[in-house]
Amino acid sequence: MIARRACTALLCASLAAGPAAANCARDAMVVFDGSASMGEIGFDTGETNRITDARAAMERIMPQVEGFRRIGLVTYGRGLTGPCAGTTLHFTPRADAAGSMRTALDALSPDGLTPLAAAVEHAAEVLDYRLQPAIVVLVTDGNETCGGQPCALGRTLSATAANLTIHVIGYKAEGDFFSWDNPEATEVPRGDIVAKCLADTTGGTFAATDTVEELVEALWETLGCPLVGRAS
Repeated sequence: MIARRACTALLCASLAAGPAAANCARDAMVVFDGSASMGEIGFDTGETNRITDARAAMERIMPQVEGFRRIGLVTYGRGLTGPCAGTTLHFTPRADAAGSMRTALDALSPDGLTPLAAAVEHAAEVLDYRLQPAIVVLVTDGNETCGGQPCALGRTLSATAANLTIHVIGYKAEGDFFSWDNPEATEVPRGDIVAKCLADTTGGTFAATDTVEELVEALWETLGCPLVGRAS
């Protein structure tokens, strides 16, 4: 196995001329699911709940990517005025964001529904996506349940962006087959979540993950730098 290490400032600077290195330097926003379903566990009583797993994965990957990419955080779930009103900007993209990420996610209590389209749009606006190259990484366990339309949003963002890529990571997520609940359910392959449209329309990747290890790998693939190996 090839030895891997985090990118240093000197190495990133030396690679800055290439297109892949330019991707490494793009600011990113993580959109993290804080809805009630993230507090659920599986049938195995020995399992941890989804938010605990997702926190653990973020805590593992952030120290490996914070040195070469500025990262911010938006979460969603229940807000003061209702189950869809909890879209929250915790911090804008910043260097060395691992500590800020850990503090914000540790304080997040899963509740409410899933306004993921609104949260992704908010993150894109924070990144000034019409003028600046940017990345959004959505970590979710489910489908839009607050009336948003991820497929339509993805097309709009793609048409108006300077260079926006949205990656979608589903964690123990199941497809939504009920078109009356989400009218875009028929736009994705059976078994996939509708949020996959956000990746499909912006040139991003969609990863279906079921373990913490798979989630860590997907976070590295989307937030990491292809020119630099990852610490084991």
